[in-house]
Amino acid sequence: MRARALLAATAVTLLAHRGAAQPPARLAILVAENRRAPAPRDLAVIRAGLHSPDADTCRVAVRALGRLERPALISDIVPLLKSPWPEVRAEAANAIGQAAQGWKGSAVNSDGVALTAQSTIDRLAVEADPGVRAALCQTLSRLPYTAEGPVHRAEAAIIQSLSREDTVEGQLGVAQGLEGLIRLNGRLTEPSPAAIATLERLASGNAANGARVRRVAFEALIIARAAGAARAEGGARRVTDTLVVHGLADPDAQVRRLALKAIESATEAAPLGSEVHDAAQKALRDESALVRLEALRAVSAPAWRDDACPAYLQALGDRDAHVMLAAIDQLGSCGQSPEGSEAIDRLERTVNDLSGAGSPRGWHANVHAIVALASAAPDKAKAALPQFVGSTVWPMRMYAARAATVLKDTSTLEKLAADADDNVCEAAIEGLSKLEQHGADAIYTAALGRHGYQVIRLAARALAAPPLTTSTATPASAVPALKAALQRLDAEGHDNSRDARVAIVDALHALNVQAPAVKSVRQAQMASELNAEDLRRLASARARITIRDIGVFELALFTSEAPATVIRFARLAESGYYNGLTFHRVVPNFVIQGGSPGANEYIGDAAFMRDEVGLWPHVRGAVGISTRGRDTGDAQMFVDLVDNPRLDHEYTVFAQVLNGMDVVDRILEGDVIERIEIVL
Repeated sequence: MRARALLAATAVTLLAHRGAAQPPARLAILVAENRRAPAPRDLAVIRAGLHSPDADTCRVAVRALGRLERPALISDIVPLLKSPWPEVRAEAANAIGQAAQGWKGSAVNSDGVALTAQSTIDRLAVEADPGVRAALCQTLSRLPYTAEGPVHRAEAAIIQSLSREDTVEGQLGVAQGLEGLIRLNGRLTEPSPAAIATLERLASGNAANGARVRRVAFEALIIARAAGAARAEGGARRVTDTLVVHGLADPDAQVRRLALKAIESATEAAPLGSEVHDAAQKALRDESALVRLEALRAVSAPAWRDDACPAYLQALGDRDAHVMLAAIDQLGSCGQSPEGSEAIDRLERTVNDLSGAGSPRGWHANVHAIVALASAAPDKAKAALPQFVGSTVWPMRMYAARAATVLKDTSTLEKLAADADDNVCEAAIEGLSKLEQHGADAIYTAALGRHGYQVIRLAARALAAPPLTTSTATPASAVPALKAALQRLDAEGHDNSRDARVAIVDALHALNVQAPAVKSVRQAQMASELNAEDLRRLASARARITIRDIGVFELALFTSEAPATVIRFARLAESGYYNGLTFHRVVPNFVIQGGSPGANEYIGDAAFMRDEVGLWPHVRGAVGISTRGRDTGDAQMFVDLVDNPRLDHEYTVFAQVLNGMDVVDRILEGDVIERIEIVL
């Protein structure tokens, strides 16, 4: 089912619940799930919901069992594959795949995986509903296989299901199933010729086949190419020239983008065929910024040979800021090219024109240019670097540290490691750890006394990094600082300092000092914020997000799919928590991420939140919660700028952009969230 159809269906469900409180049984199930069912009585509450005469309650219960990620509960879930309600069967199929994640790593049970796969295959063979078949295909792709035989059986079952499919939804499920199998099992086996042929057929379909079908099929073929190339078995031929040309002419911008990605992933240096070359050159002038950006990345591939630097220079005038900044980044590789003189001149002019650097959106070109110039013309970059180091704008100092790393300028990095801003300090320590290793141990040790979790984490990792020798001064000088930092963070009691605490404990262990292991996230107790009043109040809520000087975009909140996440997000928004924070991470053609009081990945709201992964896909405009492992969300949010199937079933999706995606596309690093309003 396409994203718009899914959104419409969810909106109808949400509206249907307006004004109606959650039934007590359903609320009890949600609370037990949110606690991760630590006691038998919690499991009893959830299991009781499996027998409810109400479809929604049954669906919530089976979803809850899956989210616990306990393989032992699969036997409770499998019977729900025969539920009379298709929405329950689809949720059961997804729950099986989620519960099986508990087998990952050392806990894997080959026999259990095989039995689960066979139950799924058996149901797929008789299932009448295309949406349920799609969920079954995805589950088959997600099981933690340990041998190629079960992978081949799953692949054959998914391909076989296509013979019954005349719906876009069913075809999408087949594409998703094959994409997941190839992506997750490349270490075990490569896709069969039948799988490649199926994907080529889906990728080359016409508009009636659905744009998402073509996108996912292209993604799978690109992954197959990479897997084949890694085996040196001709993987570069996985995406044919004919298919690339067809994709570059597709009416869907994301399909055109993926066709370019197929070129970008080519490993051979042979020139492109003339038809592919001409179509790809046209993509540099595509109406969509998504496509133009990917075209710039594609021209860096060996197959483009002499086309790259002229394309980068031309794109410096692009109307889209992200394309322009990408062109600046790429010019760093052009210093020795025939266009090197012009490239260096353009970079140098950008670096030295700081007239707008003091404005909120005036520094981006400067900082990208100084890092690129460090590669293209190191002497010129070194001469210009002091004005960045001395800037009052902290992102300029942060990028100065990155440029200094390229220049191997350790004296500048040492200066920036003492910067008042923790993000600048982190960038400097990252550079020093690469260039100086243990020669900068005194700086790493001093950084352990800072407040930024990202700095403490990186400093601890640098102190513990090999090689540790008898001549290393680390043990004598750093151990007291490591212990003091750990004691301070333990006393704070913030969940989201966990990465820093783990790094400190690992460093102490590396230095042969005993320290108690940091408790696993799933062992920690988390308070539940779920209550009937908020569930009723937010049943069909929206969020209106205003970005300072840019515009407004609105979200549909998925209260029925991610209730605990929506309640946490809404409460923080209504308290003003997000007001004045930024989008600190912007990765064009991937995601934007924001909502950190420290403007970085490691500092968010103090208490962790539970994951609520589900069936909603990471399509363009989906809004998720950033994590660093299961159940480690700290209320930082991200927006998918393109379809990102590799994020499906891994990150909570709690909302979808309803309108204003053009505003999202314009957001740059550091743009400020003026306010978030919850609209009831």
